[in-house]
Amino acid sequence: MKQSISAEWLKLRHSRIVLVLAVLPIISLLIGCANYYFNQEALQNGWYSLWTQVSLFYGEFFLPILIAICCSYMCRLEHLNRNWNIVLTAPVSISSVFLAKLFVVSMLILFAQALFMGLYWIAGILFSIPEPFPLETVGWALRGWFASLSIGALQLGLSLRIRSFATPIGISLCAVFVGLGMYIIKVGLFFPFSLLTIGMGVLSQDKLTDTQNILFWSMNVVFIILFSSMAIRRLKVKGAAAS
Repeated sequence: MKQSISAEWLKLRHSRIVLVLAVLPIISLLIGCANYYFNQEALQNGWYSLWTQVSLFYGEFFLPILIAICCSYMCRLEHLNRNWNIVLTAPVSISSVFLAKLFVVSMLILFAQALFMGLYWIAGILFSIPEPFPLETVGWALRGWFASLSIGALQLGLSLRIRSFATPIGISLCAVFVGLGMYIIKVGLFFPFSLLTIGMGVLSQDKLTDTQNILFWSMNVVFIILFSSMAIRRLKVKGAAAS
């Protein structure tokens, strides 16, 4: 497993994925800050009002797309020149290959979350928000990161099967709107993209009830295990689509 993770990191050494990880949070924060600046008369709840603006585009649209981009990129090299044949015959278990990719994706998204929180803190200082920085938002960012693992497992499974780089990203964008609809009809705890919305406190900053909190963490674990198992099983039984 350790060797598989090291191999995945080596593939990223000369890539520009870090630029993507930085650009999307920056763009979403700039959009949110502009909305906050021009609506300060209506937004009177300090840090929390700023959060509603900056997290809306980031948590609802940019972060799911970012996850999909990372997953597609993690499978790009294997899809070139049918390199899956080499991977599948290497003396490394299929489970290790998939889990190593999912681990690296999770670390990339954790970096993006940390960058977003840092930018959010700087924005609050620049807007001279008098209240102390709300540590609750850090919890929302961590919950969003955990929810991103469910989406990551799903998107990684799609990227393993689909040779196109853009198609899984398009599927992710469509799933964002499905997740938004499921959130609106109050069944968001049963769809991974809606779980991201709930975890990040994008549309509602109300505290989750004990039951909702248990469901949030439990459903994420279920989705991570389910999507990972399906992807690993397909690689074991059928091989990758490019093989």
